[in-house]
Amino acid sequence: WRAIIAKEFTVANVARVSKGLADWLNAKHQNPKVVIGHDCRFGGELFSETAALILCANGIKVLLAKDFVSTPMVSYGVLNLGAQQGVVITASHNPPAYNGYKLKGAHGGPTNPEDIAEVEALIPEIAAVPQQSLEDYAAQGLLEWIDLEEMYLTYLNTKFDFAKLNNSAFKMAYDAMYGAGQNVIRKLMPSAVLLHCEHNPTFGGTPPEPLYKNTKELSELMKNTPELKIGLVTDGDADRIGLYDEDGSFVDAHHILLLLVHYLSQYKDMNGKVIIAFSVTDRVKRMCELYELPVEVTPIGFKYISEKIVKEDVLVGGEESGGIAVKGHIPERDGIYDGLVLLEFMVETGKSLKELINEIYGVIGSFNYQRDDLTLPNEQKETIINNAQNDVYNEGFGKYKANKVEKIDGVKYHLENGGWVMLRASGTEPLLRIYAEGDNEAETSDILKTVKATIL
Repeated sequence: WRAIIAKEFTVANVARVSKGLADWLNAKHQNPKVVIGHDCRFGGELFSETAALILCANGIKVLLAKDFVSTPMVSYGVLNLGAQQGVVITASHNPPAYNGYKLKGAHGGPTNPEDIAEVEALIPEIAAVPQQSLEDYAAQGLLEWIDLEEMYLTYLNTKFDFAKLNNSAFKMAYDAMYGAGQNVIRKLMPSAVLLHCEHNPTFGGTPPEPLYKNTKELSELMKNTPELKIGLVTDGDADRIGLYDEDGSFVDAHHILLLLVHYLSQYKDMNGKVIIAFSVTDRVKRMCELYELPVEVTPIGFKYISEKIVKEDVLVGGEESGGIAVKGHIPERDGIYDGLVLLEFMVETGKSLKELINEIYGVIGSFNYQRDDLTLPNEQKETIINNAQNDVYNEGFGKYKANKVEKIDGVKYHLENGGWVMLRASGTEPLLRIYAEGDNEAETSDILKTVKATIL
């Protein structure tokens, strides 16, 4: 659930959602335990304390993060502490005016959609916030403050050789986008150059989404600092990744997914299924065929990927927006963990990010991907989506003829030239998203231009 702070995202509504969660937990479990944390957004502490008070008032033990935390810290905390559920007060990559409420399951990843539907059905019209304080509940043994960041740092130290990473020739720059990852790289990678690693709930006026248009400062820093070899950027709650190479060129999630599949399967001899969201490049399928790895496509939303990771042997699972989970970690997207795996790939091979990308191009060919987010009146957005669902654009767009159409989540048009286009309404913002892939930047830009001329 995400909404604008003070409009729909209020203490009263957070209390209602928390009461629904409390009733669901008490119906399902004996003596349930819940981990609660908030990111760096405005009001995070107030809203997480509201959730804690409601749960404690309903007899549920709360483990409350003592400071701001990333979403993966809460997910890891739930798993590590044997809790039944986690709550993160975050609106992820949404603009600064938003806050939100994420649920995390006992497995250490997003709560599955069926459970969320059950919680939603139990949300009351009104829920009173108790008069007792957090200290009162702590005295009763119902509340405990915990250091989730320290727990997460200790865990990461068991996963990576930080002495080796810090002392390598591949120097890292890290942009936290004023988000919840800001302390992690500072503590684990003292050799890294840091950007926007301070507290600023306005996020400098930019949505904390790790896209090129929001992170040009990091691009310039990479371009102008020859010793920097990898630029890592994470979103507001640090579960999504963006990347820059040594020249300051943006590396999107499609390329990151391909790099991870390539590294884990070809260099680390790991295997397992690869799970991708519907909006991810088809080159992942091509790579998986060549490497004899099973692949599956899901609707958009990391919860669909996480469900599979819990039940199956999954090597990499990821989505176009930069949410990627890898084998050996929790079933959760984690931008910092992914970035460290890629830095490790560079250090182990002695190759730059550009060289590694050229290595994957040698396997599946080069390509360019772009996404355009159009802010349209709801009526126009719905007309376009209805047209797509009703096969109006099935022939293709201008000179770009379609030879196959898929409707898993939104509508994807496979083009005769080998590229593709996809139309989909955003689930969390008033946007129509147009996704496109071509062989190079000029072709992809032309595909987008032609699609917009056809549908608008």
